[in-house]
Amino acid sequence: MMSLTAPARRGPTPLRRSDIPAAGPARRVSSAGSVLSAMLDHGPVARSTVARLTGLSPASVTGHTGWLLARGLVRESAETTGPKGLGRPHIPLEIDTSHYVVAGAHIAVAHSTVFLMDLRGGLLAVDRRPHRDTDAQRILGDLVTRLPRLVAAHAAERAVLALGVATGHRVDPEAGVVIEHQQLGWRDVPVRDVLAAATGLEVQVDSHARALARAEQMLGEATTRASTVLLFVGAVVDAAFAIAGAMHLGPRSGAGSVAHLPLGSAGSSGAEPCSCGRSGCLQSEVSEHAMVRQAAERGLSVGSFTALLEQALAGEARAVALFRRRARLVGRAAALLLDMFDPEVLVVVEPGAGRLPQCLADLRAEVAERSWVCDDPERAVVPSSFTGSVLATAGGAVALEALYGDPLGPWPALPAVSRGVFPISTQFRELLC
Repeated sequence: MMSLTAPARRGPTPLRRSDIPAAGPARRVSSAGSVLSAMLDHGPVARSTVARLTGLSPASVTGHTGWLLARGLVRESAETTGPKGLGRPHIPLEIDTSHYVVAGAHIAVAHSTVFLMDLRGGLLAVDRRPHRDTDAQRILGDLVTRLPRLVAAHAAERAVLALGVATGHRVDPEAGVVIEHQQLGWRDVPVRDVLAAATGLEVQVDSHARALARAEQMLGEATTRASTVLLFVGAVVDAAFAIAGAMHLGPRSGAGSVAHLPLGSAGSSGAEPCSCGRSGCLQSEVSEHAMVRQAAERGLSVGSFTALLEQALAGEARAVALFRRRARLVGRAAALLLDMFDPEVLVVVEPGAGRLPQCLADLRAEVAERSWVCDDPERAVVPSSFTGSVLATAGGAVALEALYGDPLGPWPALPAVSRGVFPISTQFRELLC
């Protein structure tokens, strides 16, 4: 049996829920979360400003910040005074990154990424490795093996609060189950239960599209908070839709399943049929697998999507042309989603749009030509705020969303975590030996 103990430190005082300022249970959770979120957005920020931003009473803000201070989630920064030294001094508050980290994992088609993130969303360490195969037990066991090593090397004495896991296709975040992932061959895999039993951590699971939409709202593009559609284009193609801070899930956890959106004649590139049996589906034309196949058809010698992207960034004309074609097809899908949902902003998570200016221009031009409701693609269609760290950000956002939504949740109730211990259960003992 493997276990890992991080270097010990004297952390903040553990509190019970009975120590929280009196209020109704639902009110406590939402109020504490709004206070913590205000500090993430505006910190260092005075308590009086937090009260104004959240609409809470000064007494309520004082009570909640006292709890957050004692738990080590926030800290006081240098005190300030009014103009010309007049007025009572203010002691601003900000998110404290010195006591805790969150861990994350992203499970892609060909590889998985584990990482550590601080409470402001800063990436501390990333470990990406290819799958040996797509067996769920083996992949999850591999994550369990790698994560303690990352904690030992990079947590810097900070305790792990939670583990967030993101992957593609249909995920039920309430049950913590990957309902279906066609490329991996997974169906009804209880990811949360397996990893929680193996690590002793609080585990949250969601789709990477919803996770990245939430990351934009928490840490990235501010305009996404009113309403947003996020379109993810990678080895799989997914989307997510949120309005007024609420992510739409759907009764079967299927909201955002746009992989088989038909492209019509635009998608007729002589492609192999989609996994659904039809041709011209969005995913079968713009996925990473499709891009590598199309590159080979055009005489480009690339063994992976990453190699193809590198050639495009270096200016190889055929590679650039492939990414521009992809951008136009993604633009057709984006125009349809804009017309269906009319969001404040549509975020495109696709490396061409994020790193090749001509691709973003082509995508927006397609939206301008085809959308009936979007009158300003320059404003309404934006690339991801996390280009270059998309997959790592997805898993971390799952854990941070849970923390900022309910800072009074299970985080202080994990004695192994608050001691700096990252235990491994016997569930994967044979895999870890």
